Amino acid sequence: MTSVLGISAYYHDSAAVVVVDGNIVAAAQEERFTRVKHDASFPTGAVDYCLREAGLRAEEVDYVGFYEKPLLKADRLIETYLGVAPRGFRSFLRALPTWLGGKLFMAREMRRALDRHGKRIVFCEHHESHAASAFFPSPFSEAAILTLDGVGEWATATWGIGRDSTIELKQEVKFPHSLGLLYSAFTYYAGFRVNSGEYKLMGLAPYGEPVYADLIRDKLMDIREDGSFRLDLSYFNYCQGLTMTSAKLDRLLGRKPRQPESPLTQDDMNLAASIQRVTEEVMLKSANYIHQQTGLDNLCLAGGVALNCVGAGRILRETPFENIWVQPAAGDAGGALGVAMLIWHQLLGNARQPGSPDGQHGSRLGPRITSHEARAALDDAGVDYTQISDEQTLCDRVAELLAEGKVVGWAQGRMEFGPRALGGRSILGDPRSPKMQSLMNRKIKFRESFRPFAPSVLQEHVHEFFDTRACEDAPYMTLVAAVADEKRRPPTSGLVGLEKLSDQLSDIPAITHVDYSARVQTVDKYRHNKYYRLLQSFYELTGCPLLINTSFNVRGEPIVCTATDAVRCFLATGMDALVLEDFVVLKDDQASHPQFSAEHVAQFSLD
Repeated sequence: MTSVLGISAYYHDSAAVVVVDGNIVAAAQEERFTRVKHDASFPTGAVDYCLREAGLRAEEVDYVGFYEKPLLKADRLIETYLGVAPRGFRSFLRALPTWLGGKLFMAREMRRALDRHGKRIVFCEHHESHAASAFFPSPFSEAAILTLDGVGEWATATWGIGRDSTIELKQEVKFPHSLGLLYSAFTYYAGFRVNSGEYKLMGLAPYGEPVYADLIRDKLMDIREDGSFRLDLSYFNYCQGLTMTSAKLDRLLGRKPRQPESPLTQDDMNLAASIQRVTEEVMLKSANYIHQQTGLDNLCLAGGVALNCVGAGRILRETPFENIWVQPAAGDAGGALGVAMLIWHQLLGNARQPGSPDGQHGSRLGPRITSHEARAALDDAGVDYTQISDEQTLCDRVAELLAEGKVVGWAQGRMEFGPRALGGRSILGDPRSPKMQSLMNRKIKFRESFRPFAPSVLQEHVHEFFDTRACEDAPYMTLVAAVADEKRRPPTSGLVGLEKLSDQLSDIPAITHVDYSARVQTVDKYRHNKYYRLLQSFYELTGCPLLINTSFNVRGEPIVCTATDAVRCFLATGMDALVLEDFVVLKDDQASHPQFSAEHVAQFSLD
């Protein structure tokens, strides 16, 4: 038996992964254990969990891999500063202590954290990790690979080919020219937080019009037919300053960046629509060029930009590629998986047999909640609960609650690896309810009203509700598809911006975005087990084979990990029910609980 521990850390979304004989045994982000969103620290909690799940002690691990090369990254930092000096001195001084304090001596820091001595630690390049995370767990024996993100060491985008147990990167775009940093610059400009608010910008885009798209193409970047590009760096400040954009961009756009938490304007929405349109254009040009170069039918995607599921959906629909597979943890967390798989296959030369339906195991790779842990957490919280040991009876009861318009916290089995809840740590609702999108955003997630929700749909019914192939396999919520024409309702004329939120655009309004799109997750009986049975029960009860599925957390917090996390989140929000393994907790039954006066419960009602 050969074990490999992969680690990503010290930028954002630190994570750990254990691969044993080529099989992904465990994977988790550090934020789930520390409860610090996007935690960048060394993933001590994630490492401890992964080793426990694999039944290993630290000294028994055969190889340890780190997802990038710190010395090469330091080279980029120093060369960038020298290229803009004396500008950027404050930025350089801010970064220098972090590097001198540990990043330049990563092997020493990792051995200290793991209490390991003399074992080999392997460093691979950042985009190699992304590429490996995309191809090796995919269902393809041969595929083109596209990676897109902010920046690794020097590369910001690469393409290559994966065949059997090897990957080879062919071309790259280098820093400071970066699609990911361009998108993050507009994320900053729209008043959202860089490295976490990009998905908000994507969700805001359909409320606007791409009126600035030509300006972005003409002034900010030169896009070539192969998808490569160069930025006019005078409009940006990320090389030399402490902000993403410069005053020159303010003058070009005739405005200042939006202040965080200030009201959104139509102009903010138009900016979001514009950068989203240009980003999709670059993604499509890149994919078309890669297909011309390779002639392959399959494409694998990773890197933070690959989580732009609108762009990924367009690649599937509008390019010659017949199939695409996006790494569910496409950002830096997935780099831990990539380096582990790269060591097993490419460094050690082990053969690869593509998994069916893939090798990611539904991305349910995190800690599981046991019935004993669930009962202990509920008892500690002092809540009343009911245990339903029979799985079918439990699913039927939860389906009834959902059909009654209840919002249900669903914490079952192993936690998901990656940013999406996939039926392990989810908040669920009825997609037919016209009030549900607003309710869940305002009183449960405590987040911006414009944010859309995703549907989970029984795989055998996906093509009945969405513009997909029959039984399309999309289990990781990484692709956007249009709602089927026959399920749509005409829009109300004259609505603009956030007024569109009031429109009921389909038979499933709670998951239909204002442009008739949805970020689809298909659910099958092999990967999703109890979650599949729940959807089946809801379908048999209502004739609707889908549910709202959003992550089990509130704004500013990571997705819940433990039973205690789930109970705490449930008690602090307007969820009506909590299903924690085989225990059901109803908010209406908690009148005697000190946290649930009648006034407290009433403030979360649908009305």
